Amino acid sequence: MAKRQLTRRQSWRIDKVQEERAARAAKRESRMLEELEGGDLGPEQTGLVIAHFGVQVEVEALEGELSGQVQRCHLRANLPALVTGDRVVWRPGHQGNGVIVAQLPRTSELCRPDMRGQLKPVAGNVDLIVIVFAPLPHAHANLIDRYLVAAEHAGIRPLLLLNKADLIDDENAAHLNGLLTTYRQLGYELLEVSAREGGGMEELKVRLDGHVSVFVGQSGVGKSSLVNSLLPGVDTRVGALSEVTGKGTHTTTTARLFHFPGGGELIDSPGIREFGLAHVSRDDVEAGFIEFRDLLGTCRFRDCKHDREPGCALLKALEDGRIQPQRMASYRHILSGISQDEY
Repeated sequence: MAKRQLTRRQSWRIDKVQEERAARAAKRESRMLEELEGGDLGPEQTGLVIAHFGVQVEVEALEGELSGQVQRCHLRANLPALVTGDRVVWRPGHQGNGVIVAQLPRTSELCRPDMRGQLKPVAGNVDLIVIVFAPLPHAHANLIDRYLVAAEHAGIRPLLLLNKADLIDDENAAHLNGLLTTYRQLGYELLEVSAREGGGMEELKVRLDGHVSVFVGQSGVGKSSLVNSLLPGVDTRVGALSEVTGKGTHTTTTARLFHFPGGGELIDSPGIREFGLAHVSRDDVEAGFIEFRDLLGTCRFRDCKHDREPGCALLKALEDGRIQPQRMASYRHILSGISQDEY
């Protein structure tokens, strides 16, 4: 069933209501912040943003007597937008609250456009993107390649993770083996696990140790099951596959940072798990296909579109078997859909 399109007046009314609510929330927040700063605040110290709730964030103390404790903090008006994973300077107050006074520089950030098309960060200081796929729902190379392009664009190392390995059978084995072979030949790190049966999970835990990770992948591949297995007691809700579509259902609603028992952190958020590529350029897409790197700029024509042009280095590599047909098809599909991406 197609989504009903809102009229211009309806859209204006919704925006107006949201603006009024935001203004009231900002006024309340300003009043609370004045009360906090009018009292006695503790000394400045570093902290880690582990969750974001509109105009407030939860901060875990990283030093001093409060180390390891979590406090709800208010943000000073001159601060940039904070996201889960940010490191900050804050001052503790009374009754388990505090004030953020500064944001520390990020080593990386994951971004996605908001409803107005403005690029917004959704997680900070991530250094490992775990791209999850599975036998069911059907593993599409094009979707995996989109995540690889996004990882390369963000400058964050990817890890390919085949979950539900226990569901590999005679019908899907050839397709999956072809996928795995392609990515291994390209040099991507790849693990096979089963969150349900536990196979490969110890190796995954070791790989995640010492990193700030995010899991991405289409709904239904078992991301929540992986989180539950890696973080006993967290109880992330698990969405079942739809019997009608074969696709998964969304489960997580709030961005939050979790600590793995053996070390490392995971940032789990619906805004990170599935995202498009509307914010990247053609050059970014080409850079995301690592087998293109030595070929780019060597075509006969400077503005080569790598389609039917004579002297195209990519087409010659495709003919010689140095580029896999599926990867070239994926590249073309991604380019054709950049302007139509939906979030």
